[in-house]
Amino acid sequence: LRDNRIELVRASWHELSISVSDVSLSDEGQYTCSLFTMPVKTSKAFLTVLGVPEKPQITGFTSPVMEGERMQLTCKTSGSKPAADIRWFKNDKEVKDVKYIKEEDAARKTFTVSSTLDFLADRSDDGAVVSCRVDHESLNSTPQIAMQVLEIHYTPLVKIISSNSWPEEGQSIILTCESKGKPVPEPVLWTKDGGELPDPERMVVNGRVLSISFLNKTDNGTYRCEAKNPIGRNSTEYVLIVHDVFNTLLPTTVIPSLTTATVTTNVALTASTTTSATATSIRDPNALAGQTGPDHALIGGIVAVVVFVTLCSIILLGRYLARHKGTYLTNEAKGAEDAPDADTAIINAEGSQVNAEEKKEYFI
Repeated sequence: LRDNRIELVRASWHELSISVSDVSLSDEGQYTCSLFTMPVKTSKAFLTVLGVPEKPQITGFTSPVMEGERMQLTCKTSGSKPAADIRWFKNDKEVKDVKYIKEEDAARKTFTVSSTLDFLADRSDDGAVVSCRVDHESLNSTPQIAMQVLEIHYTPLVKIISSNSWPEEGQSIILTCESKGKPVPEPVLWTKDGGELPDPERMVVNGRVLSISFLNKTDNGTYRCEAKNPIGRNSTEYVLIVHDVFNTLLPTTVIPSLTTATVTTNVALTASTTTSATATSIRDPNALAGQTGPDHALIGGIVAVVVFVTLCSIILLGRYLARHKGTYLTNEAKGAEDAPDADTAIINAEGSQVNAEEKKEYFI
């Protein structure tokens, strides 16, 4: 062996060692060591040289790419022996559906390997990192990697967010138009029912925000937000319905103590109390918004109680007068049939307490 890269390391009667620096593929082959004795003794060994793959490169990317276009990225590496392995990743997630091509260089006994990633550009791929990784046994578990950051242009994506899910008359509402696109969309355009905003004093546009104060029924309608960029335009709609204030009030509560007035034998009294109690649960459409039902229920209850007390007083008075009217006769008051009243009958009766001490009974 006569080569400046080959160096004698050790020489003795028992051992002969050499070293080869800057190994190349041409150093691959069979090496023979001979001991010149009688007879000559030899030993052979075959040296295999690995071809280290070159750093991979990604081709086929043009920036920017429009959404919906087809992209074909190719990763290529040369000089590997044996053939290297290529794997694709998108944001650290491996992509399996790829094409793999291996070509052999007959002169150098090395391989050129290429792999193609084919997909449709989507807005979700904007900013994604696509990487091509080359694995080979000569790299000592340290793969070679090439990376490419994707730039996808797409039309704006528009969404309207409302600050009030149940707008009422007199309240305010803020509609925010969120638009996302690449390039960044221009300022948005607000319209109502296909035309301009009818009341600029109450409907104020500040950038992407539409503020409407002192809502009323004339504000009902369809509000459209439109955004555009050099790629295209997009829009979305929001239907505004302004609700009446009284529709959201809590239902009137009937005071339980007032319903006790219905416990009576008087049919007319019961009907009057029931009507009063029922009226408390029906809202007067002509009443002001600040007035509530319990005031009417209290007045109706008081009237019912007054009527009930008055009727009871009349009934008791009638029964009292009936007890003191007519003829009052007892065994101790015989002979007093013609007396005009009970007191005179007792005085004129036979054996009355005026003439003799006799037992008498009084009926009141």
